[in-house]
Amino acid sequence: MPFWINIIAGLLAFAVAALGGKALIPWLHQLKFGQPIKVDFGPKWHAGKQGTPTMGGLLFIIGSIVGAACGYALYRFFNVTDATTIGGDREALRVLCCVVFCLLFGLIGWIDDFAKVAKKQNEGLKPMQKIVLQVVAAVLWLAAMYWLGDRSTVIDLTFVQFDVKWFYYPIMVLVILYLTNAVNLTDGIDGLCGTVTLVVMLIYTLICSKLQMDSYTLYTMALAGGCLGFLVWNLHPAKCFMGDTGSMFLGAAVTSIGLVVHQHLVLILVALVYILEALSVMIQVTYFKYTKKKYGEGRRIFKMTPIHHHFELSGFSEYKIVLTFSAFGILTGVAGLLLVVFC
Repeated sequence: MPFWINIIAGLLAFAVAALGGKALIPWLHQLKFGQPIKVDFGPKWHAGKQGTPTMGGLLFIIGSIVGAACGYALYRFFNVTDATTIGGDREALRVLCCVVFCLLFGLIGWIDDFAKVAKKQNEGLKPMQKIVLQVVAAVLWLAAMYWLGDRSTVIDLTFVQFDVKWFYYPIMVLVILYLTNAVNLTDGIDGLCGTVTLVVMLIYTLICSKLQMDSYTLYTMALAGGCLGFLVWNLHPAKCFMGDTGSMFLGAAVTSIGLVVHQHLVLILVALVYILEALSVMIQVTYFKYTKKKYGEGRRIFKMTPIHHHFELSGFSEYKIVLTFSAFGILTGVAGLLLVVFC
């Protein structure tokens, strides 16, 4: 695929997301879809963000879908491909399956956001409700990809591979649950999740291009453009938040693209920022419970988790955290890209 089509897909997604904010944000204000902020356990200065419109992730959701769809139409047109043969294009159908998977997770996030707004509190769906819905979406996606011919059960760590047979699918359900929620946890300060995901999608564009997964590069580039357009409204001080609507959609995007590449060590490296964010929460909770049982009071390793809040309470500005985490994401992402290129 000519790379200029990917560029157009990204630019179109950027334009839709950036310009769409002019209409969406005032509309969210009118609907009073403001984010409830819980400051009892977090930085006190976050109280000033109370009421900032949430569900702004709709900007990059719509932008990425429009950009990818128009890019694919251009690809078909300039390759003189009969549009009626689309049903025979397995890769395109797998990409479409990934888009639907992302939309399902975005819908779960939207239900969660709507519940928060309706209840005027920071808790929406109950944890078990979210897990059940996410498991259903994950199983449906894996089944659809299997039906479309993606049937490899090998866990590829680049230097060693394991064929785990049918165990692959329950393992991947757990991976999907962990990573999608890890992306959700990364959305805690202005611009962080959007910027890190922008880096991830640019890296995956290069990886998919190297692996000649042309239809996927359209979607990853459109996602990158959509995230960039959203950052026009989300960088500090944020005029809107992506909400769980956006973070769950991005979590599904990061995970699905990572899994279809079938290079799992690469996925770990590219998504390492998210993985460490969620790991910091697990470490904190485990240590707190252990010390409470042993000493009668819970103790903490970090000032607050996810770990970006630890840096925030240590004096890092939101801009500095975004730049630091994004730079780390670039380093680990490039390491993953080099594995694809040279191994």
